Amino acid sequence: MKAPVEGSVASIRPLAPADADEYLALLKRNKDFLQPYEPARPPEYWTLAGQQDQLAVAAAEWELGTGYAFAIIDRSDGALAGRVALANVVRKGWQNATLGYWLDESRNGRGLATDAARLAVGFAFAAAGLHRVQAGVMPRNVRSIKVLDKIGMRYEGLSLRYLLINGTWEDHRMYAITAEERTG
Repeated sequence: MKAPVEGSVASIRPLAPADADEYLALLKRNKDFLQPYEPARPPEYWTLAGQQDQLAVAAAEWELGTGYAFAIIDRSDGALAGRVALANVVRKGWQNATLGYWLDESRNGRGLATDAARLAVGFAFAAAGLHRVQAGVMPRNVRSIKVLDKIGMRYEGLSLRYLLINGTWEDHRMYAITAEERTG
């Protein structure tokens, strides 16, 4: 996939090392907004070299078929608005990935995250040949839960102390969808 995949309000395209400057600026603008939902990041993460490294790893994972990191583009102005990714891709008998996403705080509430997540799940089943996509979300992240509901993911249960987020082991609601369940 080289060309963007278009949705109604968002499009997605592979994140590339060339996006490092713009992506870093977006991350820095959203640092306080994202902090309650993200793992603690080392200082080098917030540097241009750190993001160049992150995006180089993402590009290598894409080539290996072990991860797919996408830029979320706001179709209203063409701006880089966030990231959606299929991570932790496992092949063989599982054919599974973990869906994750974040969106610029100033662009929340317009359907961009829902559109981008739906496009990424479509890519997972059509282009990547996966069978299952799963996502975990902290119970207090109501907006993210709504995204998962809107794209047809089903709630599977609560995983206690699932991820270390901002220094605390946080419970996560687990959602999934399989290729057979996908409707859009």
